[in-house]
This record gives sequence, structure tokens and C-alpha cells, in this order.
Amino acid sequence: MHLERLTHILEIVGQKGEASVADICAHSDLPKPSAYRLVQDLVGVGLLEPVARGQFTIGARLKRINRSDQSDRALLDVIAPQLKKAASQLGAAFFLSRLRGKSVEIIHVETPDTGISYLHPGLGKRPLHACSCSKAVAAFLPELVSMHEIAGRLRAYTEFTLTNSGDLEAEFETIRLQGYAECVEEIERGMCSVAAPLARFGTGATMSIGATGSVRVFTSDFRAKLGPQLVMLASEMSISMGWDIAQDIRINSRT
Repeated sequence: MHLERLTHILEIVGQKGEASVADICAHSDLPKPSAYRLVQDLVGVGLLEPVARGQFTIGARLKRINRSDQSDRALLDVIAPQLKKAASQLGAAFFLSRLRGKSVEIIHVETPDTGISYLHPGLGKRPLHACSCSKAVAAFLPELVSMHEIAGRLRAYTEFTLTNSGDLEAEFETIRLQGYAECVEEIERGMCSVAAPLARFGTGATMSIGATGSVRVFTSDFRAKLGPQLVMLASEMSISMGWDIAQDIRINSRT
């Protein structure tokens, strides 16, 4: 019954574009106190959002879910071939990561087929503070990481891992400015990676692509060249997915 009421509210708001609690009550059998409480619950999880005093519209989270097929399979149909091409050209492993719940995980890796040596990053979850794939996402989703909550709780994987929340926030700011993230032996000695979000806002901000290699190959100069290339490749992938980046920016500005 509770879920049915929430769904009915979303249907009303979705059909009207914008609706007040009074509008919702007029098109349902909900008493005003119950409608108000349910609307606030939906706002709290991002399925509705306020647009003016007492007016609500469909939230950015629900729009991202509804706008396109975001299944792993749909993503890989478009993105995997481009990662494979990049891996073969660069001679390094390229990966795709995405946000699941409150963590980022690598879901796919493409490797070069030239027989040269490369480092495979593996699949699975990565810490938000110690891997380029997750930092590239966290930097553009400030609601994902509460610096107050993580203070004093960041695990050191190597002596290069950032464990101070202030230092991590400063790095996030650098990532936002340059558009990509780096990881230099922060999660494993001898291993580097560079990653960029598929977009700075909206759907693409919950995903990242990147490449990984040894510190011998991924020098500071190499990473400085690779980062902007990844940003461009990420933009091309977003366009290939049919995502409206301009719309994502408008949605983000209203949250």
C-alpha cells in the first residue's frame, strides 16, 4: 500500500510536470498530511525535487533512471569497442567503472592484443579515496562523500594513500579543474592509473573510463597527456550513448 501511494504520487507529478501537495491530493484519495509526508520522502531520495515554493517535479535521480537503458550490457555494447581500440593503440589495459549504490566498481576491462606487457586492474569495488576510477566519480558527485563522516576513517593501502579528508577534498578540486583523476601507487605499489568521468553531470558522472599501467610507463608526463585524451574519449562515448549532456547540466543546476 505504501509503495502504491508513492508510485501514484510520481505518476501525478510526472503527468503534470510540476505539482503541489494540493494538486496531488486533488488527484488522489490521500489526506494532505500523508501526501506531504510521502512527498518529503520522495524528495529525500531524489525521486522528486522542489522547483518553487510548494511545487515539485520529477527528481534528477529518477530522470537518470528513466532516460536511457543503463544496464551493463547496454553500456558495453557501445563502450567496449572504443575501449578495445584505445587499449590496442596505447598498449595498456582500459577499464569502465560505474557507481553502484555508494561504491564504485570496475565492471569491464579491455586489454591490448599485441602481445606486449600490460597491467590488468582487475574487476570489483574500489575505495573512493584511493583509485582513479572512483575518485573521478566522487569528485563530481559531492553528495557521495561526506568529508565530515570520513575524517579519520580513510584506510592507507600504501604510504602514498591520502588519509586526510582535507587533502582528499583538495585533490577532488584538482580533479574537477582538470577533468580527470590520477592514482599513483595509492592502492598498490608500482601501479598507476588515470580516469575520467563520462560526463561532469547527470548520468555520465556516475561512470568513468581509464587506463592503468606501471609507474615506469605511466610517468607524470605520460599521465598529463593521457588525462585530456581520456576526457575527449569520455565525451565521445557519452554522445555515442545518446545522452543529452546539456540536459544533464540543466538538471544538475536545479538540484
